[in-house]
Amino acid sequence: MSTRSDEPEFWQPRYLTGDTPWDFGGVPLALTQWLRTESPAGRVLIPGCGTGHEVRAFHDAGWDVVAVDYTPAAVARAKTMLGPLGNKVILADFFTHRFASGFDVLYERTFLCSMPRDRWPAYVDRVAELLADGGRLVGHFLFGDDDDPPPYPLTEEMTQTLFSECFTRVADEPAVDALPMFAERERWQIWQKKSTNPSSLLRHR
Repeated sequence: MSTRSDEPEFWQPRYLTGDTPWDFGGVPLALTQWLRTESPAGRVLIPGCGTGHEVRAFHDAGWDVVAVDYTPAAVARAKTMLGPLGNKVILADFFTHRFASGFDVLYERTFLCSMPRDRWPAYVDRVAELLADGGRLVGHFLFGDDDDPPPYPLTEEMTQTLFSECFTRVADEPAVDALPMFAERERWQIWQKKSTNPSSLLRHR
């Protein structure tokens, strides 16, 4: 078994045995509320989608969804759970896959905190590359301390170091229904990609 949590071999046996305590088993309340108030703006990417519960939520709200995971057992589970919507899930590496086009929204939950911190700058660069100007990184971010990662939680200083050059934080609130393993450490945040085109920013508010 791989000891690096940024490799699919680390996650494959966990999905095969059902050892996935981070799996929410549904759609978090913050995302449900956001989808109710947000007009569909085009394409959304869900990296590290795991079981893929949010795929159906975005699809039902009118979004064009693409979900990706590099763990075969996770993709197989998602396709089974999603039925006809399973074709929205692809087995691929978020960092290297050539997507057909860019995205308006990227949804984050437990993907960033699953990888070692030395991979975080590459994650932010990739998100910025895939999002359109004014696009948004939306989702749940884990904060705090952890002596036995993964998960790898953030600090406020880390978020500023990682995101401030390319993104502006436009929403930040505690997750009210976090799983016990993330209790009081998970936050719902929205980071908007900075743009030199003012009309693009206005369109995505």
